Amino acid sequence: MENQQKLKGKKVAILLTDGFEQVEMTEPRKALQEAGAETHVIAPKEGTVRAWDMTDWGQSFPVDVILDDADAYSYDALLLPGGVLNPDKLRMEKKAVEFVRHFFEEHKPVAAICHAPIMLIEAGVVQGRTLTSYPSIQTDLRNAGANWVDQEVVTDQGLVTSRKPDDIPAFNRKMIEEIREGVHQGQHA
Repeated sequence: MENQQKLKGKKVAILLTDGFEQVEMTEPRKALQEAGAETHVIAPKEGTVRAWDMTDWGQSFPVDVILDDADAYSYDALLLPGGVLNPDKLRMEKKAVEFVRHFFEEHKPVAAICHAPIMLIEAGVVQGRTLTSYPSIQTDLRNAGANWVDQEVVTDQGLVTSRKPDDIPAFNRKMIEEIREGVHQGQHA
């Protein structure tokens, strides 16, 4: 594996709730683990979270750490899977928004795909940043001050974004690269 052990010793938080797009969690998580990272699924509730799989409910996945117990300082990076339901529910959770904001305040890498940049809007961290997303939220991102572009993957000082599941291979490559590089001073709240 080309990425094997590039992220050894790194811990990555995967913040989500019911309704996340399954492949937008499973494929990036697999890439992170193959690169040597430790990953934790973090959700507002304990037990399991259920994915959305393109057109219907998908598999359930165990929650590693409930949000109330999650210490953002103990993670090196954050992965935000998309799905329509997932970020819309998470944005209503004050602790989830604060958790996301922490990574920007500490200049840590963040990877967000599809509809997940909704969480970045809610956290107030997109002003002046260049990013992409699922096209349906481009106006929301522009209204929040982001420079939205239509590209398969965009990297801006530790922030990695992609549009949709088809972009996952490019998303994974850039996510691993940014996490390997570590803290980015240009990553800010």
